[in-house]
Amino acid sequence: MPFAIYVLGLAVFAQGTSEFMLSGLVPDVADDLHISIPAAGWLTSAYAVGMVLGAPLVAMLSIRWPRRRALLIFLLTFLLAHVLGAMTSSFEVLLGTRIVAALANAGFLAVGLAAASAMVGSQAKGRATSVLLSGVTLACIAGVPLGAVLSEFWGWRSAFWAVAIVSVPAVIAILCAVPASAVDPNAPTARHELRALRTPRLAVTLLLGALVNGATFCTFTYLAPLVTDVAALSTNWVPVALALFGIGSFVGVTIGGRFADTKPLQLLTIGAIALLGGWLLFALTAANPITALALVFVQGTLSFAVGSTLIAQALYAATDAPTLAGGFATAAFNVGAAVGPVLGGIAIDAGLGYRSPLLVSAALVALALVSYSVARNAAHRSNHSRGRSPESF
Repeated sequence: MPFAIYVLGLAVFAQGTSEFMLSGLVPDVADDLHISIPAAGWLTSAYAVGMVLGAPLVAMLSIRWPRRRALLIFLLTFLLAHVLGAMTSSFEVLLGTRIVAALANAGFLAVGLAAASAMVGSQAKGRATSVLLSGVTLACIAGVPLGAVLSEFWGWRSAFWAVAIVSVPAVIAILCAVPASAVDPNAPTARHELRALRTPRLAVTLLLGALVNGATFCTFTYLAPLVTDVAALSTNWVPVALALFGIGSFVGVTIGGRFADTKPLQLLTIGAIALLGGWLLFALTAANPITALALVFVQGTLSFAVGSTLIAQALYAATDAPTLAGGFATAAFNVGAAVGPVLGGIAIDAGLGYRSPLLVSAALVALALVSYSVARNAAHRSNHSRGRSPESF
């Protein structure tokens, strides 16, 4: 695996830390800027909206840029947004920096997925994808807790400064490690890539990604009350549960990187069925602390193994649209990350208790399995009627 891909993973680590760390900083931000906690919560929502809308739009804007230049522009914009955010005393300015950072993050990830795939060739996109996504999982394991610790001792601004500082070596490494290349005059235009995206296989892959990621974040968002209220553990066990989920997610993308290129169908089928069974088992046994903590790790592993494989499959499904495929994959997974917690919250507000997000997660994965089965059967019938072999996915 080229060193440059690990460099991109470092940048994704900084961006993943920024995306998730704010959930632990909201009270401090609200107190410091003299705003309500719900108002401070808009900082998280703004980032999510920026990721969803920005991924395809910013990817389209940069489609004719040399990839190293695009990566540097996005990463420097992300870095400067955090510097400004750390220095401002205005909530409106901070909100604006979150939107700008999210747009830069979305663009970087879309171009980074395309660049990593190009570096490894046509048969190792899954491995390249897993390296990039490992940056997100390592952010869950180390970056987010570290941000909380920094905030505890030096205030929420120190977490923003830390993200900016971690981004600096990534900028230098991209300059040194990512190959410089001129714009290919024969490279596909945005219009050509958009046409290439109109394939049923890609549409189904993005739908599955949104559903699986929605299931993941539906439960992950409410993991703390699940641990304390249902499993009856003290609040001291919440960081342990979060760490177990993060470690599981890292194991999951590693598994995805190993099999996504060679046995994607087997991994997706077995993994999704196991994921559905795991959510149901978790719902039934959540009151048992040992089982609950074990399943946090298992479900983190399965969720990210399936999820990273689906991202790789999106890139395989749109080889003629490498940049926009990455952008739309990023958007689809962030749609799931935004919708999943909302559905879990609706179930809790309906009086169904803190186990209910587990059942919602199971329902989302079940819907993904049904959607996949229907789409695959339709593709098989269509290819059979035309005398073609069915697609591998």
